[in-house]
Amino acid sequence: MRFIDAAAIDSVLDPVFMADALRDAFAGDIVVPVRHHHTIQRPEGDATLLLMPSWTNASQPEAFLGTKIVSVYPMNGAKNLPAVMGTYLLMDGTTGALLVTLDGARLTTWRTAAASALAARYLARKDAAVLTMLGAGAMSPFLIRAHCAARPIKRVLLWNHKPEKAKNLADLLQKGGLPVEAASDREAAIRQADIVSSATLTSEPLIEGAWLKPGTHVDAVGAFRPSMRETDDEVIRRSTLFCDTRAGALKEAGDLFQPIRDGVIKAEDVAADLFDLVRGTHPGRTRDDEITFFKSVGTAIEDLAAATAVWKRVR
Repeated sequence: MRFIDAAAIDSVLDPVFMADALRDAFAGDIVVPVRHHHTIQRPEGDATLLLMPSWTNASQPEAFLGTKIVSVYPMNGAKNLPAVMGTYLLMDGTTGALLVTLDGARLTTWRTAAASALAARYLARKDAAVLTMLGAGAMSPFLIRAHCAARPIKRVLLWNHKPEKAKNLADLLQKGGLPVEAASDREAAIRQADIVSSATLTSEPLIEGAWLKPGTHVDAVGAFRPSMRETDDEVIRRSTLFCDTRAGALKEAGDLFQPIRDGVIKAEDVAADLFDLVRGTHPGRTRDDEITFFKSVGTAIEDLAAATAVWKRVR
């Protein structure tokens, strides 16, 4: 059975192609059960096991079935291992026969960044030129490339709680032709941004609403559990709220779950998800001075779209 590794995935995907694939998937007919989310108790801190199935409906011309198996071990950094690891199983939707397995972690980084870029097409100002990226982990280079492909970014400010890690990643991305520089002052970097993207595992907010200038788009990718959040209540109060899927984000994302629980907002205050944006039932950004907020927790639709896109290009 063929296994498609990270290098092979990188060789056939690009940010625009991947965002287009997700757009088509959200506009299409795909079945997505609620993902299975299991906590694994460990002495060094809880880990998480995610099972994410999805399949194309019978109305689709070519049928696929897929499941991603993901482990999230936040303390892996101390062992020089990635926090997120996984495998994707892609099957023939008409027979259930296994077609191929793929590097699940790499597939996740591609589809997560593509979801943010797809949302930015509708939510970020068309002239957005400054991107502030919070976090220098595995997701950050993909998010930076995706946002640079979606909007005319001329400057990227990269902040991390470990400054040397931000500096090392900024230097690496500069060599690849991206306008990235390390930023030591988180508040100053956010105040300058047209787009703020965050991919961290923090439980304490890193983005304060008082720091956002009018017209900013906030893209919150990390903090995937109800107990975690990257933004404070003022971000939520000031923003028009969007998410990838209501079913996932309202249940799992602390950035939305906690303000709803505490009465800061209601679930109905989330204006739209990617289904609504892609299908045109919500226009997205309506004013240049509007602050928009997009919360991504991931959905199996994105994984299936990414896996089938890779498979179709390499088979």
